[in-house]
Amino acid sequence: MEVDADDVRTKETDDRGRIYLGTEYANKRVTVAVVEVSTDGPDEDELADAYRDASQSAASLADAWDETSDEAWEESLE
Repeated sequence: MEVDADDVRTKETDDRGRIYLGTEYANKRVTVAVVEVSTDGPDEDELADAYRDASQSAASLADAWDETSDEAWEESLE
């Protein structure tokens, strides 16, 4: 099957993957082909790396806060 490039219409999906075709397609049979799927967001490995980095950063911040908090309490007791 050959398709003329002028006949191809592109639409973007909403956050749930739905496409609004418009009222011009009401009560008509529509055949849809997915030609390409791309994502603007990070993949699972990137998310895992970012979560690991954030977790390590949070742990080091918590440790630094504990030291600072202990020092502050010690100074207030003196």
